[in-house]
Amino acid sequence: MQTADLRIDAGWIVPIEPAGVLREHALLVSAGRIAAIVPVAEADRGFAARERIVLDDHVLIPGLVNAHTHAAMSLFRGIADDVPLKIWLEDQIWPREGRFVSPEFVYDGARLAAAEMLLGGITCCNDMYFFPDATARAFVELGMRGMLGMPILDFPTAYASDADGYLQTGLAIRDEWKREPELAFSLAPHAPYTVSDATWKKIVVFARQLDLPIQTHLAETAQEHAQSVAQHGYAPLARLHELGATGPQFIGIHGVHLADADIALLAMHGGHVVHCPVSNMKLGAGVAPVAALLASGVNVALGTDGAASNNRLDLLSELRIAALLAKVATGDPSVLPAAQALEVATLGGARALGLDKEIGSLVAGKQADLVAVDLSGLDASPCYDPISHLVHAVGRDAVSDVWVAGRRVVSGGALATADEAAIAARARLWQERLE
Repeated sequence: MQTADLRIDAGWIVPIEPAGVLREHALLVSAGRIAAIVPVAEADRGFAARERIVLDDHVLIPGLVNAHTHAAMSLFRGIADDVPLKIWLEDQIWPREGRFVSPEFVYDGARLAAAEMLLGGITCCNDMYFFPDATARAFVELGMRGMLGMPILDFPTAYASDADGYLQTGLAIRDEWKREPELAFSLAPHAPYTVSDATWKKIVVFARQLDLPIQTHLAETAQEHAQSVAQHGYAPLARLHELGATGPQFIGIHGVHLADADIALLAMHGGHVVHCPVSNMKLGAGVAPVAALLASGVNVALGTDGAASNNRLDLLSELRIAALLAKVATGDPSVLPAAQALEVATLGGARALGLDKEIGSLVAGKQADLVAVDLSGLDASPCYDPISHLVHAVGRDAVSDVWVAGRRVVSGGALATADEAAIAARARLWQERLE
């Protein structure tokens, strides 16, 4: 008989790979990884687990992957609503960042964000913000898996004075934290319009030499497209392609205004697009061509963006809106069905971050990043299809338990790795300074 650290018997298990739903199965965890998913009777005969959890009314899924956020900006939540992106950035966000962003700000904001994400079933996020070492510390303390983007701009901030400073500081932080098993790293130039050709070329060289992904905001607004054509003679993605940035480790965030030629380029070179539907709607940016991207074979992931432009780090809510928006945008109710939408929010995100061999689906050998969602409530009754309910019926309040690498970080709907009241108290202190 084999031994395991943990056995979870769930009413339903949705492994993503293969597609479908398993009933009367148990998932076994050993040394932080999935050891097996087998019928309950086989688990009874073949495994002895040190801990057994029975969740008859729950569906067990892979941890959700929030493929784009700015965690520390949770402290700006609701501070600048109902304005276009350019005004939001230049008149509201950047001035406040100039005054208040510091390692202390980022640490407190990242703890707030990590707590919110874990409680909502997000076990991994792709972050892009200043002082990523402070974010790393917060994520490690709370048990959050993350890819940390090393931010790069051509103008000075409290974090760095110029592009070379951003690169040097970011790479030094990567070297300091790269042995943390739940952390990965990327280069994160803010956007085509805030980074010069010369800096992009340096970024590409470092990315190729160090085997690092490149993530950047891309084609978020119509104005960005027009400005790029006027200034460079290329659409934003075409310009980055000419500079050598595209390829299988390229992550384009938003992609609202991608033309057919852009989609074909991404498909040919294996790039990824992170869809952030709520942020795009809130800033009036538009609707990304998700159906066309998927039809062309482009990997699509799902992100919340930061809480300053969303205002929730809630991927289950994002999941439902993404599915509905795709149907409205195309006039086709069959586009982005529930099972495909859930894959976008799990394995799609893992693929975009280059982590799909480790997370994104419930497969033996992968990390045990698990989420249990309670389907016993009135809003989930009756349950004919748990995947449909995950996308269209229940919310993040139905998340009861979460594990990252086999470690239980949410238990019975409460954070198990930090004091929620203390995190909220720190947020209130920042509110007094920011108002």
